[in-house]
This record gives sequence, structure tokens and C-alpha cells, in this order.
Amino acid sequence: MLKSIAMLSVHTSPIARLGGQETGGMNVYVRDISQEFGRQGINVDIYTRSQDPTLPRVEALAHNVRVLQVKAGPEKPYNKNKIYHHLDEFAAGVLVHKQQYDLIFAHYWLSGLVGLRLRKKWNIPVFQMFHTLAALKNMVAQTNAEREPEQRTNCEREIMHRVDRVIAATPVDCCHMVEYYGASCQNISIIPPGVDLDRFTAMNKIDARHHLDIPVDHKMLLFVGRIQRLKGIDVLLRAIARLRRRQARLTENICLAIIGGKPDPDENETHPEMTHLLNLRRELGLEDLVTFLGSKDQNSLVYYYAAAEMVIIPSNYESFGMVAVEAMACGTPVIASNVGGLKFSVEDGFNGYLVPARNADALANRIRLLLKRPILQQQLSEQAQHWAKRFSWTNIAEELIEVFETEIDRYFQRNKHSNLLPDRKNI
Repeated sequence: MLKSIAMLSVHTSPIARLGGQETGGMNVYVRDISQEFGRQGINVDIYTRSQDPTLPRVEALAHNVRVLQVKAGPEKPYNKNKIYHHLDEFAAGVLVHKQQYDLIFAHYWLSGLVGLRLRKKWNIPVFQMFHTLAALKNMVAQTNAEREPEQRTNCEREIMHRVDRVIAATPVDCCHMVEYYGASCQNISIIPPGVDLDRFTAMNKIDARHHLDIPVDHKMLLFVGRIQRLKGIDVLLRAIARLRRRQARLTENICLAIIGGKPDPDENETHPEMTHLLNLRRELGLEDLVTFLGSKDQNSLVYYYAAAEMVIIPSNYESFGMVAVEAMACGTPVIASNVGGLKFSVEDGFNGYLVPARNADALANRIRLLLKRPILQQQLSEQAQHWAKRFSWTNIAEELIEVFETEIDRYFQRNKHSNLLPDRKNI
């Protein structure tokens, strides 16, 4: 019976504010799945790199769940690729706590490398979830600055071949690992991320608009995500500009709200994509229609989802697309790029629409369709909310636990003759 898990999230903390440069769906996943494990009686310790020496080294997150800050490199926000050079320090910082676990669940490639180091000390299996893959990000990168380093690609390949089991978010994710990394499909389990159905649930659209001080007669289109070129926000702005040129009356009472990042970067600019988008908004004459709201916590986010006519995800690549499932749980249809895990998250014509990536015309056409056909929008809304129920964290945790326990037994069977292994009954 599974009793305890060492959760590794080296480069970003599950309690960090969402919407920042390195915070997003992975943070939500680590936080929420850990809380669900805790509710099911499993002790979870989440190890993450300390970015603020004033924060407690050990902090309770939920029942049976702790976050442990580990010093590895400068205790401040830090380039994630440079963290690679501090992984030995991180692993040593984990071992200082002298805890015992049934398994290691690592998130992102940096954590996978630490997991392999810890396996040598603890002799327990390592499970890996990547969340994004360098090879896929590089395929859609438009500039050298957007490309992931070759070191990451090589490390991801090594991890896939050495960990005890990989958890893929979708069948598409699994196929990518096999095709681009030579991973064995026999070593991959497909289990999607979940959604907090207690938090993300349908509410009256008018009540949500009142809560946000949005005029009842206005129609809000919504984007939620990090402010990165990969997210395709520039394509969304061009789609809105096309819609305004072709259907001026249709856009008279709409607004596009963009949630994520910082809305007003300073003159010394550390967020070039935000500057690019603000300039593009001005060039396209959309300053009265497009609003950058910065990051929002999830308690606020649910009101934006509920108040929106649709959520738009124009990404060039997404391994899963947690925003899509959150929006649909709130009964809001999604228009998304037909890429990566979004092909799995969005069923075209049932809970939203898929459009070709970086195609502003196709995106504008689908936005126009939903704006002009409220009955269709309502039908998609109802179907989206029903579809999202399959992604409850309870369901996802139960699937993971089944895979974990099966693999733990296999691990000890494979290594039962090793004197290094602890007695399974005492773990």
C-alpha cells in the first residue's frame, strides 16, 4: 500500500503566484495532485528550489502535504537552464532531511535528473512527467532565443530511458516521446492532468460579470497563460483586428482580456514579448479593445472563465492545455490551436473548436461564429462542462496510484536479490 511520495519540482514552486515567467500548469498540477494524494491518506513532501531565504524551509501545504525549500544556487529567481549546474547541491539538500519514501515523482527534466541521483541513495522507483518537451518546443520556435538548449533535449532522452516509468499527459504526448526521443511505449503510462471541479464550476454569467465590474451588455473574450511567443498571442491580436475590419458592428461591444505576466513592463525591459504585444496592440489600433490584466490567482480566475463568451488558446505548442479544461469545467467553450495535447483536450465541434496554429483568418472565423450564434455557444458550453467531469483530481489520483503500486511491485521483484533494497514491508 502506497504511503509516502517524494515529489520533485526543482525549478518552480507549487505555491508560487501563477502567470509568471516560470509558473503555470505544472505548478497547478504539482500542487493539486499532491493535495489529492494527501486527502487519500498518502504523505507527500514536495521538494523545490529556494528562491527566497526569508521563506520557511518547511511549510505545510495541506493535510499530509509539505513543501520543502532546498538551497541550490542563488536564493532568488534564476535562469532555469543554469539550475542544471546546481542539481548535485539540490539532491544533497533533499537527503539532509533523512526521510523515507515509497517512490519519487519528478516533474520537468531538471527534477528527473535529481530523481535518478536520489534513486541511487534510496533504492526506490522514479516516475517522471515532463509537462513540455524541448524537441517539440524547438520545432515551433521562431527565433534562436526561443529554442531550448541541446543539453535539455539530451537529458530528456536520458531520463526517458532510465526512469522506471514515464507519465504522459495524452496519447499525442506519448507518440512524441517515441518518435523524437526513441522512448519505449511500454514504459509510458498515459494519464492526463486533472482540474479542481470544486473551484472551477459553472456560475451565472451575469453574476460573474457583476463581480468583475464588466458591463452586462459587453462580451468578453479571454486568454489565460504565460506571456511567451510560444503562446501565439500575436496571432490572437491579428485575428481580432481582422474581425473588427470585416465585422465592425460585431466588435462594438466586445473586449479581449489577456491574463498573465505583467501588464506594464518598465523601460529596462525584461519581458520582450510583452513589449512586442503592447506595440502590436497599438499598431493594430486595438488599445480600446484589448486589455492586459496581468496575472490572477485561481480564485479570481474562475470569475473570468465564467464571465467570458469563450476562452482562446492560440498556442504554437501545448503538451496538454490545462487552461482549456479549467475553462470547460466552468462551462465556457474553447477555441484552440490544433496542436499537441490540445487535440486531446478539445473535441472539435463538441466542446469548442480547433483551428490551424498561427492562422489568424481561421481563428477570426471561429470567434465570429460563436459571437453570432449564441444558441451554438450555449450548446458547446453545456457539453464542455459535462466533458470536463472526467478530469476530477480524484479520478486522476486513483489512476496514478494504480500505476505507482504496480510499478513499485515490479521494481522490488526486479531487485529482490539486491542487499541494498530495504524490506518492502517496512516502507
